[in-house]
Amino acid sequence: MAIDINDGYNGSIEIIKKYPKEKRYTLPILQDIQREYGFIPREVMVIVSNYLNLPISKVYSIATFYKALSLKPKGKYTIKVCNGTACHIRGSASIREEIGNILNIAPGETTEDGLFSIEVVNCIGACALAPVMMINEKYYGSLTKEKVKVIIDELREGCTNE
Repeated sequence: MAIDINDGYNGSIEIIKKYPKEKRYTLPILQDIQREYGFIPREVMVIVSNYLNLPISKVYSIATFYKALSLKPKGKYTIKVCNGTACHIRGSASIREEIGNILNIAPGETTEDGLFSIEVVNCIGACALAPVMMINEKYYGSLTKEKVKVIIDELREGCTNE
C-alpha cells in the first residue's frame, strides 16, 4: 500500500520522513504524531506501518502499550489526576470523583464539546502538593473540591472568551 498524501493527515508524512526507515524509530514517530494531532489516527498508523515496512499489528501494539499514547482524540485540556500514595492518602479519589461529576465523564473519556479529558496516573512526582493534578503541562496542588470547580470554570470561561 502506497503512502496516500490525501489522507487528511498530510503533516504526518513530513513527521515520518524525518526518521530513517528503521523499526527502532516506531515509538519516536508515534510520539511526534501524538504531539501533532493529540492522538494517533488509524490512517496514520497504516502510513507508519508502510513506511517502516512493519505489520500494522506491530505499530498498533506499540501505540496501545504506552499510556502516553492514545488512539482516541483527547480534549483541549487533558486533566491528569495523580493516584500515587501521597495523593491517594490525601483524598485524590474524591478529587477524581468531583472532576467526573463536574464534567460528567469518567477517566479515559472526553467531554462532548471536546474541551476536557480525564486520565488517572500513578504518580505525577509532586507529592508535596498532594492531592495534585496536571492540566496539560500545568500543576495544580493542595486540591479541594472547591478548588477543582474554580479551576475548571476558569478554563471553560477562557474558552468562551477566545
